[in-house]
Amino acid sequence: MFNPLDHKGIPLQEQIRSWRELNVEPVDPEAVDPYTRCRIITMNGIEVEAIMFSHQFARMCPDPQVKQLLAYTRYVESQQQRTVNWLLPGLASVLETTLGYEQVAVDLTAWVARHEPDPYLRQAYEFGVLEDFDHLYRYANLYEMVERRRAEKIVDALTEVMPGRPTALEHRHPFDEVRAPYDKDLVDPRSKLHALTILSAEQQVMMYYMNVGPQYMEPIARQLYQEISLIEQEHVTHYESLVDPGETMWERLITHEYNECWLYYSFMEQESDPRIKAIWELHLQMELAQLQQAADLLRQYDGREPEQIVGAAGVPEPLLFEPNKEFLRGLLATQMDLTKLGEGYVREAHERFEWMQEQLHAGGKPPSEEVIDMHREKFGDEYRIETEGPHPVESLRAREGARRA
Repeated sequence: MFNPLDHKGIPLQEQIRSWRELNVEPVDPEAVDPYTRCRIITMNGIEVEAIMFSHQFARMCPDPQVKQLLAYTRYVESQQQRTVNWLLPGLASVLETTLGYEQVAVDLTAWVARHEPDPYLRQAYEFGVLEDFDHLYRYANLYEMVERRRAEKIVDALTEVMPGRPTALEHRHPFDEVRAPYDKDLVDPRSKLHALTILSAEQQVMMYYMNVGPQYMEPIARQLYQEISLIEQEHVTHYESLVDPGETMWERLITHEYNECWLYYSFMEQESDPRIKAIWELHLQMELAQLQQAADLLRQYDGREPEQIVGAAGVPEPLLFEPNKEFLRGLLATQMDLTKLGEGYVREAHERFEWMQEQLHAGGKPPSEEVIDMHREKFGDEYRIETEGPHPVESLRAREGARRA
């Protein structure tokens, strides 16, 4: 079992790198393993969250020496973020990167849901992944219309592309996005890492769509990014509310650094590209030293040991990017009609949900439905990648229709 707390890593004073070292060669968009792309996108989101958290911590911290330490590690994290994100090729279009983001959202969240030990938290991930699954389907149809290319060039056959919970039905009253948090003193340490990982990934998607949507000339593209970016904001609320608000900033600093160690270790173990694997290994060694500094700060200012926050057993099993088709099809067959009410989930539309739907959709058909209609009109059908038989819900409906006949 790998325990990051047992390793010193590269000394902090040796972690600043030159432009030559930061000037990494991007991956080849035509040859890259789709899951290598997913790992790059994931670690960019993790590093962005680390930087944003450090800035928030600094704004609340009165101690100038602590602020200096945060500023130093934040600069290193910024170099790591640039290295990771600059691995993405400039040749890739915004929509191609978007498809990669949604493949991350689907397979990352599905893996976390499968491995989450807490039933309440697991349900939160199962609920969210069906919406990201639908976003992938909507963007894949837009991609073929706008760029005349098919999404299998990006996601391969690793992730299916077909309808999830309809995007139009994902607009809920903001009150119902707020979940009950885990208890930081009782929850399994794995759950803290899962929550931070998915929150970071969804936050990245939200910010990306907020900024790239207006770059398109096509009205339907601009509208679809606008709609889905609003739902990604809902997802960030959904996931951030799972985190115990009673955690101190020192605890969260430990969790952030430990989570980065776990993910770089996981991706180093799985990476198929030797050049990218070397970057994961280098960044892991850097994060180990950053974790040691965070542990020292926790002891000094919070009077506790890091094992009290993240456990003494070492990191959980490596997080893997792998197909989740059977798991997702099971969710499609059983949870498509769920929505939220308060901190729970229900199958019937309720007053707040219907009010929100009326506010948004009263003026006509939403972009997420319009894009499918336009694709059917242009190509005669919608775009899908179904590798394991028909859509589960459609199969159930077909069997029910045959039984009634």
